[in-house]
Amino acid sequence: MSHNAYLPKLGRIAAIKDEVPGNRAIKTYQIEFVSGDGFEHDCGQCAMISVFGKGESMISIASAPHVTGYKQFSIMKTGRVTTALHDLNVGDIVGVRGPYGNKFPVKDWKGKNLVFIGGGVGLAPIWPVIQTALHHKGSYGKVSVFYGGRTSRDLMYKADLDKMREQADIHLSVDAKEDGWKEFVGFVPSNVKDKAPSPDNAIAITCGPPIMIKFVIQNLKELGFTDDNIYTTIENKMKCGIGKCGRCNVGKDYVCVNGPVYSWAALKELPPEY
Repeated sequence: MSHNAYLPKLGRIAAIKDEVPGNRAIKTYQIEFVSGDGFEHDCGQCAMISVFGKGESMISIASAPHVTGYKQFSIMKTGRVTTALHDLNVGDIVGVRGPYGNKFPVKDWKGKNLVFIGGGVGLAPIWPVIQTALHHKGSYGKVSVFYGGRTSRDLMYKADLDKMREQADIHLSVDAKEDGWKEFVGFVPSNVKDKAPSPDNAIAITCGPPIMIKFVIQNLKELGFTDDNIYTTIENKMKCGIGKCGRCNVGKDYVCVNGPVYSWAALKELPPEY
């Protein structure tokens, strides 16, 4: 019998963590494969998560490849399927298929300084790269993480980021001043410009709202980063995962086939539809 690309594997929700409250709530799920028949993945890839009877949604895999016991997904409540996911409990069964998409070329970055820049739930797609770099710390140079949200309540992975300060430079920000906040006040691109990470022997990796990415790249260019040394992911354009439905195209590219990871040198050649 030939493999059915649309048939998901069964996954059991092993843990749920509330990351961000409110109307745009974010929860992080650890999903274990029921029959132990899971798949390996690379940094930057996605998986299709099914809530049976509700639908399916393409979600970035937020766990690093060296984590083998489960797949992690951080999911914002935005529509029918993600709302259904937020209604599930530990022990519930979902469908998981993948992995889909290309990957961040982390092996090519060995010996480089890495500058990660995330906004909101956009930290999730680049989180596996951060975890990989720190897991193999001797293979990479200095690791810096810039991350921000509208308010401190909108920041995810707070405990992990605090612990990460032992291994990396962490620069957090919120959009507007609030009581008790002692770090940067302002937008993420402004924090990057303020701290001015060096482009020497460095790679910058960014993900977040499109408007944030636009100004992050603009500021990185002013700091001296070249187009080839800036990477992002447009995983929000991923649809069916296998390039069949035609809804992922950006100009000539089917993101499900050619992406979602792009260098800025490659991405800027495509129409600004993302």
